[in-house]
Amino acid sequence: MKTSFKELIFAFLAFTLSLSIAYITKIEIVKNAVLLAFLIQWILYIPAYYFQTEKFYDLSGSLTYISVVSYCFYNNYDKENINLGNLVISILIILWAIRLGSFLFIRIKNAGEDIRFREIKKSPSRFFMTWTLQGMWVSLCSACSLAGISNGIIINNLFYIGLTIFIAGFTIEIIADNQKTKFRMNPINKDRFINSGLWKYSRHPNYLGEIILWLGISIISFSSLNGLEMITLISPIFTYLLLVYVSGIRILEYNGNKKWGHLERYKDYKEKTPRLLGIL
Repeated sequence: MKTSFKELIFAFLAFTLSLSIAYITKIEIVKNAVLLAFLIQWILYIPAYYFQTEKFYDLSGSLTYISVVSYCFYNNYDKENINLGNLVISILIILWAIRLGSFLFIRIKNAGEDIRFREIKKSPSRFFMTWTLQGMWVSLCSACSLAGISNGIIINNLFYIGLTIFIAGFTIEIIADNQKTKFRMNPINKDRFINSGLWKYSRHPNYLGEIILWLGISIISFSSLNGLEMITLISPIFTYLLLVYVSGIRILEYNGNKKWGHLERYKDYKEKTPRLLGIL
């Protein structure tokens, strides 16, 4: 009972933090977009828990990104004078969301389950917290772009720098995911860890790509933000903290140590290969 209460409190704090940042911007469209993000998660949680499935969890994340970005774009749309910057940043995020969501969905479908949820989905409060955290992920990662779109993305030198950085990060993420997929498809590599391609230079190049692309989105949005709206630039910092210390790398490194920690090759790989890049 105490555990369930803590999980519900944690979910409430995640929602409150996200909504607070939206309110700090004083942009009504952003506030509504954040509410929409959580509403989608909470509605989809109901059938997910009822059927005890996590298979459309990642797809729902993509759907939420697409929904909130489209909502902001539509509410600042002027058919007589289309903001090209708004159109570009919206397309970038939607393409990324479609690619990542479909990739993760296919991966889980082929695997049969996402082992992270094996125990989580049995608890209504814990599963609800997980869906709520996804609402926070969408809200905080996209916050700067939502605020930027609401104000009107300005096309200047920073826009092109951010666009270049986004493309670089997106490319790294796609290549890293494809390399790992091909590696796992080869029967020879069963129960082995990947240390070739981009994975030779980074233990988690796919996450590195994701952090880089959200940095690009932040730079694209920067010139369109004013005053306290700058708080939405937390996006790449939040992405880094989430992927490194919460849901991504921390879990993968733990599982990797359990599986290959006794191997000298794995110890040598971890010692010589940075977690992300350089000292990160």
